[in-house]
Amino acid sequence: MKTTKVEGVGFRSERGPVLIALMLSSGLVAIDSTIVATAVPSIVRDIGGFSSFPWLFSAYLLAQAVSVPVYAKLSDMAGRKPIILTGIGLFLLGSILCGLAWSMPALIAFRVVQGLGAGAVLPVAITIAGDIYSLAERAKVQGYLASVWAVSSVVGPTLGGGFSSLGIWRGIFLVNVPLCLLAGWMLIRKFHENIERTTHRVDYLGAVLLTLSLSLIILGALEGGQAWAWNSPMSIAVFATGAVLLAVFLLVERRAAEPVLPPWVVSRRLLATTAFISFGVGSVVLGLTSYVPTFLQGALTTSPVLAGLALAALTLGWPISASQSGRLYLRIGFRATALIGISVTVVGSMILAVTAYAPNLVLVATSCFIVGLGLGLVATPTLIAAQSSVEWNERGVVTGTNLFARSIGSALGVAVFGAVANAVYAGSPNGETNPHTVVTASAAVFWAVLISATLTVVAVLAMPSKVREPTGPHGHAH
Repeated sequence: MKTTKVEGVGFRSERGPVLIALMLSSGLVAIDSTIVATAVPSIVRDIGGFSSFPWLFSAYLLAQAVSVPVYAKLSDMAGRKPIILTGIGLFLLGSILCGLAWSMPALIAFRVVQGLGAGAVLPVAITIAGDIYSLAERAKVQGYLASVWAVSSVVGPTLGGGFSSLGIWRGIFLVNVPLCLLAGWMLIRKFHENIERTTHRVDYLGAVLLTLSLSLIILGALEGGQAWAWNSPMSIAVFATGAVLLAVFLLVERRAAEPVLPPWVVSRRLLATTAFISFGVGSVVLGLTSYVPTFLQGALTTSPVLAGLALAALTLGWPISASQSGRLYLRIGFRATALIGISVTVVGSMILAVTAYAPNLVLVATSCFIVGLGLGLVATPTLIAAQSSVEWNERGVVTGTNLFARSIGSALGVAVFGAVANAVYAGSPNGETNPHTVVTASAAVFWAVLISATLTVVAVLAMPSKVREPTGPHGHAH
């Protein structure tokens, strides 16, 4: 892969329109992850289905997570452009169908279509950024992409609340239509890549086995302790079947001509350690986003808006440090930068856990901001290190694996933290409405988040200290 001539990274540069299209595409997924939550009450009032509304999130997350590795592999085979356009098309179709949904089961089914689109958009957008920008430029570009999440963390809930209060919850899905069309049009017009056309053998069996096994394992993690008890026959059956299918998948991949998840992805030390780091990042982020608002609202009777803004401090800190991480890793290396970042994350998590028994809005927001600053110095350099160590024709799989590990970390993190909180609530009468119990449960979750962040330190220490960037003309994009 060769980049175009080194130039500014901003919107006015030659690659500016592609960067805007990538930010728009990422924005679709980022806003969607926050906009739906605030609209749930009005959706349920209109079409019913209160008992099954958590599936609006689970079904979307599941479809997104399991499809990432498949799309990532396809982008290495067919090129980035057709795959990201397919993802935007599916997201567009899903959004229109969600806007027309007549019942909760229909809405959940259409969320799956949206999730399948999101599974292509996010990893391929980040892979394209890795293709068209040099090593020195990538951190700044990741900062631009991370800033999309910061903006979305504020815009999403505000838009969702606005549409809900106006009684037009369908607007939260239909607002995606012009954004999808604009992002797709800009990519068609401005993004060009030259692919060396070769014959490929698609690993259909591997893709099906991976999707089914991970669907069952993530389903078991999301629903355990909620829809069924952890030790129930249903829970055991779901996990056991998922594990068996995963074992069969690993056997199939060893013999496949072009495996959807090649064994070298986990056999190379750098790629394995950065995937573990991404897993840890996912669990920390979801632990805080799931429980900080509940903690503030339950313990301090803070308004949902203020609780949301306290959490937004996390997504404000992230892009600030992510955009500056390039200066650090070019000077002291990827591992040293990530080590600083994870140390800051541990400090922020510790402040949150230690002070949880004396709830304070400003302190929580400050802790979240510190954690965000740390994560920006962990997630961005480790992803860029992984991308930089491989050729163009492997970069999609590597990026996809990294983001997939983060999704799995998020799903399993939510499950584990949920089990921790539920154990506290179960031992207290009126637990979820008792401020003291909310504080105890939230504090237990924050300690679990701290443990997760501390374990991630081990993965950072295990990273190789040097990353060799290959030079190979396997593709060209601009």
